[in-house]
Amino acid sequence: MSAAPRERSPFLGLLPLPERNAVVQALRTETVGGLVLLVAAVVALVWANTPWSGVYEQIRDFHFGIPALGLDLSVEHWTADGLLAVFFLVAGIELKRELVVGELRTPATAALPVIAAVCGMIVPAALYAATAAAGGGSLEGWAVPMATDIAFALAVLAVLSTHLPAALRAFLLTLAVVDDLGAILIIAVFFTSDLNLAALGGAFAGLIVFYVLQRCRVRGWWWYVPLGVVTWALMYNGGVHATVAGVAMGLILRTTRDKGETASPAERTSHLLHPVSAGVVVPLFALFAAGVGISGAALAEVFTRPEPLGVVVGLVIGKTLGIFVGTYLAARFTRAQLNPELAWADVLAMAVLAGIGFTVALLIGELAFPDPAAVEHVKAAVLTGSLIAAALAALLIRRRNGVYRRLYEEENRDDDHDGIPDIYQRADAGER
Repeated sequence: MSAAPRERSPFLGLLPLPERNAVVQALRTETVGGLVLLVAAVVALVWANTPWSGVYEQIRDFHFGIPALGLDLSVEHWTADGLLAVFFLVAGIELKRELVVGELRTPATAALPVIAAVCGMIVPAALYAATAAAGGGSLEGWAVPMATDIAFALAVLAVLSTHLPAALRAFLLTLAVVDDLGAILIIAVFFTSDLNLAALGGAFAGLIVFYVLQRCRVRGWWWYVPLGVVTWALMYNGGVHATVAGVAMGLILRTTRDKGETASPAERTSHLLHPVSAGVVVPLFALFAAGVGISGAALAEVFTRPEPLGVVVGLVIGKTLGIFVGTYLAARFTRAQLNPELAWADVLAMAVLAGIGFTVALLIGELAFPDPAAVEHVKAAVLTGSLIAAALAALLIRRRNGVYRRLYEEENRDDDHDGIPDIYQRADAGER
């Protein structure tokens, strides 16, 4: 007697209602922040290419802090090493949520987006290495084109006035979350300076105290904020990039609710800090990181020097190939069945859109190339590659926008005004 054929799981189908609500809430904040990010990036580029560029450089390079504690940093470094810790704290919370209640909670549901994201990191790094090696350039920037900037990508969608169904947005968000985890691991492992074991030990002790406070259900920001700042400072002085402290605390925060709680500590923290991260932290980082000189000669060097060319190739071609091929092969391997309302062209559009690498790509570029002249070329390459990816994705998405709009309206229709989309109240909702 032959075994019954294994049921094929849906891919990019209707999300469970709690997951949909969480995704919609997260992406709403990211979209608004992404629009602010776009404005900040444009201001930085315009400012750095005007007669007042000297003022921009003076502000960016101005140092302040507490030298006795090893924290005498420039404004640019404060935004990269300090403010971005808040961004990675929120990223850590989102990763924890995905691992506990989201798409990554079970191997079966996690396999496809994780494989797609990992391929979307490996292929860009490999193409960068091949391009740089062929031109006799440095391989130090192999990690620059690996990360997707979810806020920038969502800002592009907002500008296009498109209406992606929640499943496509969730797929893009999950890719970005796994990307962020990969970037954090790369920063922690490959971009560390001389280690100060005493300071690093103090940072780990701070994280242990943070964990104990969470386990003991201790509440009150006056415990966690000073502890977090001290842990961040010790991590910075320990030689490990200080943003690692942010993601570690995000992963430690409790995601599940206790009986009688309306929100877990992770939910409360994310609710408070996510708008700050998306609307203030990332745009400020962009303001002081994206200000590069743009001229005909500078743009020509993006396509003639091996390192910046490798970044562009990695973002535009590597991301697209890695994510699309990884998704297709993973779907075949896991016997996942694509939502019949969508086509593989929609996955291709998301793969191209994921080639927008901004915040983390710029950060890794600064870490990989300490020389100011080299990092300027790499920054220009990140901006160029991201703009090319955004333009190509816009063409692909606009072609399918009629399908997206119909699906979006169907999954958000609420004729009885009870706050629950009608599609979730149909008898066959669980089968979609």
